[in-house]
Amino acid sequence: MKAKEIVNLSDEELEAKLKELKSELFNLRFRQAGRQLDNPMSINLIKKDIARVNTVIRARQLKA
Repeated sequence: MKAKEIVNLSDEELEAKLKELKSELFNLRFRQAGRQLDNPMSINLIKKDIARVNTVIRARQLKA
């Protein structure tokens, strides 16, 4: 997900997206432990998306 897309989301949508990404990360780690993960780089991509969402959330908290 691109940063411009994340900035345009509302606060509620950001929280929902964060929850979704964290559950997806959990599932990817679970599959990696079972040696069923096709693309190990997908874990890094999800982590970066989580960081982007957290950054936008924190910026909005500081702005308010």
